[in-house]
Amino acid sequence: MIRTTRKRLLVGLAAAGVLTVGIAAPTVALADDNKPSASTSTDQGGDRQQRHADRQAEFAESLAKELGVPADKVTAALEKLREQRQADRPERPTPPSAQDRQAALKERLDQAVKDGKLTQEQADAVLKAAEAGVFPGPGGPGMDHRGWHGQGGK
Repeated sequence: MIRTTRKRLLVGLAAAGVLTVGIAAPTVALADDNKPSASTSTDQGGDRQQRHADRQAEFAESLAKELGVPADKVTAALEKLREQRQADRPERPTPPSAQDRQAALKERLDQAVKDGKLTQEQADAVLKAAEAGVFPGPGGPGMDHRGWHGQGGK
């Protein structure tokens, strides 16, 4: 009986050790990967655009060399294709204004009161909080076009 208990204890400790290493090793590796490097910590939108333009120029030069044509012709052809692609894309709809969002919220709250889901006092409190900026919205702190930190409702 004591041997069985010791075996179980040893097996449990071994399993706990394996789990600890299995959890700790990727966590440490991930922590090292997430440290910003000197080049990425200072990158802003302009730097990103410049790097993109540099990569595009490098690509055009490599392609020109491979095809045996002047780099400026390849660059012009790529730019023409990029413009055509832009023209084929549908224009993004403009986001609703703050007043439009406020009006839509008021309509939804009025409907909720009418349906008996909220009292008028609750609807007024929500509307007052929204007007005071309590609720984050598009462009607010921590928000992007997909929701809170890009979670998209998760």
